[in-house]
Amino acid sequence: MEQKISLKQTFTGVVVKTAMKDTATVRVDRYVKNAKYKKYFVRSQKYLAHDHGNTVKVGDTVTIVATRPISKLKRFAIDPAKTVPAESDTN
Repeated sequence: MEQKISLKQTFTGVVVKTAMKDTATVRVDRYVKNAKYKKYFVRSQKYLAHDHGNTVKVGDTVTIVATRPISKLKRFAIDPAKTVPAESDTN
C-alpha cells in the first residue's frame, strides 16, 4: 500500500490588523504578469487567520496554514514556528 501524503496550503504574508480576539488579518502579495504587455504587478489578498492568544503584532511576517473552518471566514491558522517579528524603531 502506498501512503498518500497531502501537503496543506500555505501562504506567507504580513499582519495588517489584530483588532479581533484570537484573529489576525494577513495580507498575502503575489506577482502577476500581464499577458499582453509583459509587465509584472502586485496583487494582494487578505485572509483572516487564527492566532491563539494574540501573539503576533502588526507588521510581523507570518506563514499561514490551511486548517478546518474555524468560523465563517477563518480557514487559516498562523504557524508560530515561522513568524518573523517586525523591525521596530527604538531611537
